[in-house]
Amino acid sequence: MPDPLPFITYTFVMSITPGPNNVMLTAAGANFGFRRALPHMLGIACGFVVQLLAVCAGLSALFARWPALQSALGWVGAAYLVYLGWRMLRLESSAERAASRPVSFLEAAAFQFLNPKAWVMTVTAATLFLPQELPWFARGLYMAGIAEGVGLPCMAVWALFGSSLRGLLAAPRGRRVFNAAMALALATTAVMMVR
Repeated sequence: MPDPLPFITYTFVMSITPGPNNVMLTAAGANFGFRRALPHMLGIACGFVVQLLAVCAGLSALFARWPALQSALGWVGAAYLVYLGWRMLRLESSAERAASRPVSFLEAAAFQFLNPKAWVMTVTAATLFLPQELPWFARGLYMAGIAEGVGLPCMAVWALFGSSLRGLLAAPRGRRVFNAAMALALATTAVMMVR
């Protein structure tokens, strides 16, 4: 039986630190509340598990053979983050916020395949922590169970943090400043993704 502690520790560190998903969850919590950010969170979780299982099954070999594919996905992901930042900047009035919506379950799930941090996490996990001594089905359950058991609470922290700021952001000026800061964080993340 594999020792799960190293993989748990790795997953916690990677899941709790800032990245595109956590910035977007903070913004979703602040702009829409925790409950409306839940589909976004669950989309991240499902997309990540599909990505992790695909990498464990050998998808990382595809990137080793065609590194330009991974680079292209990074550029598309960066463009998506810039688009989300632009959308955030436009959320000025309460009427605009009511007409807008958080990132959907499917959008969040699909974004995992454009998110370089998610690729780093899954490729590293498959390389370092995949328990070869377990049957293939048990390997998948082991990897997915730890990833989600650790990842979901970490994502909830970020969405709750954003949600806790809602009272402070009730004033239009405060919300504009917050949304501008989140848009800048997403744009900065986008630049770091394609460097």
